[in-house]
Amino acid sequence: MAFLQKDKLFSKRGLKNYTFIVLGAFILAASFVLFITPYKIVPGGVYGISIVLHYMLGTPVGMVALAFDIPLTLIGLRVLGPRFGIKTVVGFVLTAVFVDGLTMLYGTEALVQDDALLSSIFGGLFAGIGLGLIFKAGATSGGSDIVAMIISKYNRMPVGQMMIAVDASIVLVGLLAFRDWKIPLYSLIVIFITGKVIDTILEGMNYDKVLFIISEKTQEIRDKIINDLNRGGTLIEGKGLYNEAGRSIVFTVVNRRETLILKDYIRKIDPRAFVTVINANEILGEGFKSLKENAM
Repeated sequence: MAFLQKDKLFSKRGLKNYTFIVLGAFILAASFVLFITPYKIVPGGVYGISIVLHYMLGTPVGMVALAFDIPLTLIGLRVLGPRFGIKTVVGFVLTAVFVDGLTMLYGTEALVQDDALLSSIFGGLFAGIGLGLIFKAGATSGGSDIVAMIISKYNRMPVGQMMIAVDASIVLVGLLAFRDWKIPLYSLIVIFITGKVIDTILEGMNYDKVLFIISEKTQEIRDKIINDLNRGGTLIEGKGLYNEAGRSIVFTVVNRRETLILKDYIRKIDPRAFVTVINANEILGEGFKSLKENAM
């Protein structure tokens, strides 16, 4: 069973994805060299282990991470099947090369001296941007992600929960190695910010709202949406659970300003209306982001 989407390197899509991987790997490497590693922060993953070993044994962070990534990927291919393509390999190899290359060029001092908190914030920000670009290209970060997938296959726990458990275990290794409670606390800040930034990169910054409206004034609401807000929508025929009476549900997508206008209008014409407002992470289709442009 094939899991992979193969990109031709010299196609428009392939060049776009590999550009994302190269740029993402560089930004991710910069997050470690400039912000994370100098303060002994252990943000989970193979780089968390590599940072611990770097301070205990003096080993290079990038090459040690690569030494973990390669066998883990081979094991993942054997246990999980062909889920890890060449883009994933390119991603973790470039990250390792950039980490050690930047360390040689820049050194081991933090960009921001004597401020571990600020470094944690910007380390998480840079790491999230880098990983987000790598994920957007259809690659994975390898390492602990693969460990989580393998364990999840046998204990049936969700992969997301296993990734949290694996990263938490690595953070605890950092606590035991450095015997400093500030290390795991700063590490958790990095992990949290990284996750939020990855979500923003993948889903986009979107201020659109999805509205489901049940009202006796469906026609007036329809006219408001189409004529005043210049938006579209869909009428969904439904049935009430209590009395099984038929009713129309207005489904529409508007921005934050238009949501306030529409809610205020509905309040005036039908105070008994039922309105559900949902945050929309991403809207694809006519009038919003093109499905064609969004294709990887």
